Amino acid sequence: MVKLSEMREKEVINIRDGAKIGLIYDFEMDLENGKVIAVVIPGPGKILGLFGKDNDLVIHWKNIVRIGTDAILVDINIEDY
Repeated sequence: MVKLSEMREKEVINIRDGAKIGLIYDFEMDLENGKVIAVVIPGPGKILGLFGKDNDLVIHWKNIVRIGTDAILVDINIEDY
């Protein structure tokens, strides 16, 4: 089992090109079922997820391939975001 607080400390990496996407700063939750629907990565130019552009990257849970000890691997086409 992985705690959400632990996931926020892991680097998110796209397996399609090996690019570092960033760190998770928020989650979209289904409160009725107690499930994570998506993770949110701050858009470029944001500082601590607070200041900057509003282009957050929302990665749906189905696109998370693996959660490792140091990184979270995702499979997304960055051009679609």
